[in-house]
Amino acid sequence: MKIKRLIFKELVAQFDEPKISVLIGPRQVGKTFLLRELEAEAQKKRLTTRYFDLEIPDDLLALGATDKEQFDVLMSSGDVIFVDELYRLKNISHVFKAIFDSRKKKPKIFASGSSALELHTHLKESMAGRVIFNRIFPLSLSELRQQPRYRDEDALLTGGMPGLVNLVKADDIPKELQNIVATYINRDIKGLVREENVRAFNHLIYLLAEQQGSVVVAANLANEIGMSKPTVEKYLELLSQTYVCHTVPSYARNLGNELKKSRKQFLFDIGIRNSLIKDFRPLSERNDAGFLKEGFVALNLVRQLKANMELRFWRTKQGHEVDFIVVKNRVPYPIEVKSDIKRAEIPDGLKRFLDAYADASEAVVFNDCLTDEVSYQGRRVRFLPWTHAEDIDFVHQAM
Repeated sequence: MKIKRLIFKELVAQFDEPKISVLIGPRQVGKTFLLRELEAEAQKKRLTTRYFDLEIPDDLLALGATDKEQFDVLMSSGDVIFVDELYRLKNISHVFKAIFDSRKKKPKIFASGSSALELHTHLKESMAGRVIFNRIFPLSLSELRQQPRYRDEDALLTGGMPGLVNLVKADDIPKELQNIVATYINRDIKGLVREENVRAFNHLIYLLAEQQGSVVVAANLANEIGMSKPTVEKYLELLSQTYVCHTVPSYARNLGNELKKSRKQFLFDIGIRNSLIKDFRPLSERNDAGFLKEGFVALNLVRQLKANMELRFWRTKQGHEVDFIVVKNRVPYPIEVKSDIKRAEIPDGLKRFLDAYADASEAVVFNDCLTDEVSYQGRRVRFLPWTHAEDIDFVHQAM
């Protein structure tokens, strides 16, 4: 079956934008699918199109070897041009800039980039104001629910990679997820990590999967995998820049006993995480169900972040903690994930944060099934099921 992606309407609206539209994200999250859907939509509008898949040698050759050849081909290929796997063109930012700045009639360009570090950096630096970056994530819960007989629990076991949707046998899911991990290592990382360090890099990813939701200390990871702390820091940055890991720093502003340089790491998809630790058991049989729900909330908060927002967590040296702090226009909104609560009791860590930060006007406690609302010092604390994490009111409110 075909899943209707929620971002599709937003991308269609960009047909009228003269800027270059670039779809970014890790491999196999559906960027090519979206480009093909956009191509079909352009053709419905009776626009002429051309699609370049730069992993196909003939398409790469047809685009030309020099900047001028690429400029001429793109300018003359139709109303809407699609360039898939953009990273294969080293100087494409120069070509795109020339197209955008041209006074001639120019095509609308949609392009995609998987995880090449250079892609985002070069386009961002040389095409400020000329490019729209569209972050593509795995399928959201509302998208996954388009499947018949889909269970919400599956989002915590197999994740949201689009390639899993049409698999018939349950045994095929772990194999497909393993293939995605292998593709990332063999294609995106092989050229960025020295051959003798690939095994250590694999070990690092496994440790991050195993410790997901816990505070990550680079020195401890370095000791575990037998590498220097600077190398581990470099690899963590590499995972972030290739969209495979989301880094969540600590929040600190007022108190001297807050942890100020700690961070958590969340892999971009829960199914990928479960594949790395080789565990697809039902939630009822797992002792990490709480961490899975925390990871689900984290990934959905990351999905909703805008330019005026950031995601952090809060912890003091005494161990008081709030799982997430959404900071919007510098105002903190604390979010706690508690699976096993039976009634609307505010967790102690959340109380301590609200005591310390008077500008935190409201808070959320995600849990298994409780929906309720209480007041703490005149501030609203909502209790919501974890499945509501993809649509938080204060994230979307205009401020």
